Amino acid sequence: MTTDDDSGEGGPPVVYDLDPDCTVEDVSEGNYYRATVNGVVDYGVFVDVSESVSGLAHESTYEGSYAVGDDLVVELTEIRENGDLSFDPVDVDDYETEPVGHDYDVADAGELGDEIGATVHLEGEVVQIKQTGGPTIFHVSDETGVVPCAAFEEAGVRAYPEVEIDDVIRITGDVEERDNALQVEVDALDVLAGDEAEAVRGRLTEALEARAEPHDVEPLVEWPALAQLLPDLESVARQLRRTVLESRPIRVRHHADGDGMCASIPVQLALEKFIEQTHHDPEAKRHLFKRLPSKAPFYEMEDVTRDLNFALEDQARHGQKLPMLLMLDNGSTAEDVPAYENLAHYDIPIVVVDHHHPDPEAVEPYVDAHVNPYLYDEDYRITTGMMCVELARMIWPPITEELRHVPAVAGLCDRSKADAMTDYVELAESEGYEESFLRDVGEALDYEAHWLKYDAGRNLINDVLNVGSDDEQRHRELVEFLAETARSEVDDQLDAAMPHVEHERLESDAHLYRVDVENHAHRFTFPAPGKTTGEIHDRKVQETGDPVITIGYGPDFAVLRSDGVRLDIPEMVSELDEEVVGGGVSGGGHLVVGSIKFVPGMREEVLDTLVEKMADAELDEELQSTVVGHEQDD
Repeated sequence: MTTDDDSGEGGPPVVYDLDPDCTVEDVSEGNYYRATVNGVVDYGVFVDVSESVSGLAHESTYEGSYAVGDDLVVELTEIRENGDLSFDPVDVDDYETEPVGHDYDVADAGELGDEIGATVHLEGEVVQIKQTGGPTIFHVSDETGVVPCAAFEEAGVRAYPEVEIDDVIRITGDVEERDNALQVEVDALDVLAGDEAEAVRGRLTEALEARAEPHDVEPLVEWPALAQLLPDLESVARQLRRTVLESRPIRVRHHADGDGMCASIPVQLALEKFIEQTHHDPEAKRHLFKRLPSKAPFYEMEDVTRDLNFALEDQARHGQKLPMLLMLDNGSTAEDVPAYENLAHYDIPIVVVDHHHPDPEAVEPYVDAHVNPYLYDEDYRITTGMMCVELARMIWPPITEELRHVPAVAGLCDRSKADAMTDYVELAESEGYEESFLRDVGEALDYEAHWLKYDAGRNLINDVLNVGSDDEQRHRELVEFLAETARSEVDDQLDAAMPHVEHERLESDAHLYRVDVENHAHRFTFPAPGKTTGEIHDRKVQETGDPVITIGYGPDFAVLRSDGVRLDIPEMVSELDEEVVGGGVSGGGHLVVGSIKFVPGMREEVLDTLVEKMADAELDEELQSTVVGHEQDD
């Protein structure tokens, strides 16, 4: 700001102490300034009043002598047309000092494309600090985006070691292009404090809240059951967008099946598009988003231990914040709680979007958001893929055209019998996807998920689902090949297993089929025990046309399928754990599909008790043919 001349009027004179970043625009003729001698010549001394404001005090204006480094008070007597400044040393003993800050023309981090080669000022929050073999890279976030700023002390040495993540800073530097990305080469960096810092934080917070707002999009189909979940999905979209703007990484854990991938792939594409828009660093997508499949339909301790270890390593190595955990198509049950308790020791928010039967009292103390149709008296017919397509569109609407077929694939993968399935299939057909081909896409997704195991298989899965892919012919040919191969391998598996299926008729008149998938099916190949059981179940449902329950079991596990029988598998699991002492029973799933684990020595007692409970279950024609046949558990 420009200083006004009020020295000597009505009190002691005012001597201005300029901020180092002050320019000639911040000074006025006739004012007194604190100065430092920076050079001595025959005809006078040169003085600095800031890092960029200097001038000459002619020898005729003072008596005695000065040396480099001497401090003195000077009066600015003239600002010449050529920009030179003239000063006179003054002798004042009793004066008031008034600090002067620079009125910065602050640039926007997101608008630096036209500033290459120019010197700019930035104000923002430090969201990441990465030490390289050369400079220190400070990632600075303001109202418009995030930009990397490189400060060099010496090779591999931390520049500005006093700066920490979440500090509000002011940077002066030159905008340069490095590897086709913008970067600011730091000339000066100051940590702001007090009112200055609070003013910047307030400005950033207000802008961040506005930019985090999700887009208002019309659902792909009109469906009241899903519509009541949209406010919860909007809240999650807002939290995800804000997380990106804060440069906090997002780690997605999803069930490794068709619905899980139909949920996670659209969200991944939407968030990566948003990251590209808001971050200049071309590596930001890789650092800020990772999708990780989970073989079990819950968050296992093995998975959380890996995730936490990688997160802490990234924090130490790359200066990242700890991530947000986004659980898709899993995360709603008591089985997830031990993993959540592990994360509770760290600053890791948890958000869940799922359609498995939940244990809200167990889960919700640990999660920041929980979206589940059961919380609205709906059920698994609203699949996670259906919900997440709407979530992705709220984050980044332009991807809508790529996603119109995905809810139908998700519903067919999980055998949803919701009334809205007709609308979803018709929507996909309008985009050129016939229903038989949509089923093939689901089969191909399950097949690839089996062989990928813990690998996300990003590019391959994108080609199979035709999201984020650019080769329609390859997509068609790939799906047809994978689906045909999967069906052939299912047939081979069932040729071996079907002769060993045991049958009995329950008192309710439902059919009960049992098969030892450990000893009477091929191991370590496709299909896994869960899908093998589901395929056997589907054949028996088609063969009998009656209510059917199928149990596929091994030494310490059982996979359960029900059709036309009103089971509550999560409740049965809870009862088994209490009634079979020493059984070590755990598990869960939907009302009519699930899996349980137990100790091998108690298998017979666990299965016998389970069958007794199933025999008491009521038949329900409304549940006929609504089994979620593709839920798998290895």
